[in-house]
Amino acid sequence: MTINTNGQLNRRGFLKTSAAAVAATTLPMSVASASPKRGGHLRVGKGHGATTDTWNPATWDNGFTLPLAFAVHGYLTEIKADGSAGPLVAESWEASPDAKIWRFKIRKGATFHSGKDVTPEDVKASILYHKGPDSTSAAGPIVEPIEDISIDGDTVVFELSGGNADFPFILSDVHLSIHPAKDDTIDWESADGCGAYVPKNVKFGVSAYLERYPNYWRDDVAWFDSIEMLSLVDQNARTTAMVAGDVDVIDRLDLKTVGLLERNPNLNIHSIAGNQHFTFAMASNQVPFDDNNVRQALKYAINREELVDKILFGYGSLGNDNPIGKGQLYYNSELEQKAYDPDKAKWYLQQAGLDKLEVSLSAADAAFAGAVDAAVLFQNSAKSADIDIRVVREPNDGYWSDVWMQKPFTAVYWNGRPVQDQMFSTAFACGAAWNDGFWCNDRFEELLIAARAELDNAKRKQMYFEIQDIVSNDGSVIIPMFANYVFATSNKISTPEITASNWDMDGERWAERWWFA
Repeated sequence: MTINTNGQLNRRGFLKTSAAAVAATTLPMSVASASPKRGGHLRVGKGHGATTDTWNPATWDNGFTLPLAFAVHGYLTEIKADGSAGPLVAESWEASPDAKIWRFKIRKGATFHSGKDVTPEDVKASILYHKGPDSTSAAGPIVEPIEDISIDGDTVVFELSGGNADFPFILSDVHLSIHPAKDDTIDWESADGCGAYVPKNVKFGVSAYLERYPNYWRDDVAWFDSIEMLSLVDQNARTTAMVAGDVDVIDRLDLKTVGLLERNPNLNIHSIAGNQHFTFAMASNQVPFDDNNVRQALKYAINREELVDKILFGYGSLGNDNPIGKGQLYYNSELEQKAYDPDKAKWYLQQAGLDKLEVSLSAADAAFAGAVDAAVLFQNSAKSADIDIRVVREPNDGYWSDVWMQKPFTAVYWNGRPVQDQMFSTAFACGAAWNDGFWCNDRFEELLIAARAELDNAKRKQMYFEIQDIVSNDGSVIIPMFANYVFATSNKISTPEITASNWDMDGERWAERWWFA
């Protein structure tokens, strides 16, 4: 059974929410039950995880650590299934008229698994952990505009360097989890969370066993008694486990074999359109990628339609070297779609003073399913532009630590972010920890700051349109395709009528939101 969904956008006033991720439409009642109930042990196979993963919130970067973090830890806010920002540890918030001062009231009754109350001091320490000149946190760029954090009774007050209409969305970032304050920093080593599940046995790169926290402050989530999440990076192993009934859920389906899984009466296949995109990142601080003519040549030498057809098998759409999805607010619909054009690619090479180009492209299926095949297709299409791409098949193990951002031309996947400022600040801002194109552009930086603070909708739209144009035509990341999230669940699993698409598998909050039928 296949469940296809279409995106929709939810936009509200900036004091409550802002642009957010698209959400899925109604599912058939055989899958979406109106009556959640508690009980059962959920087994999940994830195509992610590495032995180098840790409990350090600054480092979480894959589909194993993200759902683990959301299950174990609490956050000030969350991205709800309808795409709006909702309250969690912060029960409410308000902003000054210029959106520079934000006040978040901390919920009474929220406790860590150790029994300690969650306090405003814990919140302050948890956010400050990611700030400072020595911070290497992936959340560094998005908390950098915070100039001061103070405590006013049960309220945490944030003072920003400029207005930010999207600030509640920023605080939902997976890295900004709430931890106990300890010695002018936080205690992350103990994994003492304030989320719905308690970690009982976690072996990073292997498995995680969790049990529901009986004193969690919410009673409308966390239906499973316990959860076992397995790191099954190997595609065949993951699919076999699902078909054999050894797990109840798997992500990252092999799109070549989805048709076979659809015939299995015990499985439901979910295809959710969101902001996930597959990329090829070029290190613009190295030759030849320091020349934008070379970058443009490569962007016109890739056959995007072929990749959508042969890698995504139709479960996705064309990308335009712009990380903003079509369902997001301020998506630049006026940007000319790049098409495969070997002659134009040759022209750009000539502008770079080259009559041919030779580069190596590193790929592994750890980047995304079919990444090596995508690199080979890119290699073949580029030949007509006198570009010789040598595909280097890298090992899956250690890809994110030893290849990504270590080698100059790599295959990458991104889940996107609920608002444009968060996506651009995380992956494109000059000096950002995850700026995998090592790209800097003065006009981009100027607009990024201005758009963040702009409260006039028309002016903000104009700024984000220009930002997307700059990233598409000057940036050092090729984004040829947006990929649907495609995952499988046992027919014993029920999901809500609306499932989120800001991350895979219901915003990676399946541990809280799903239940046994």
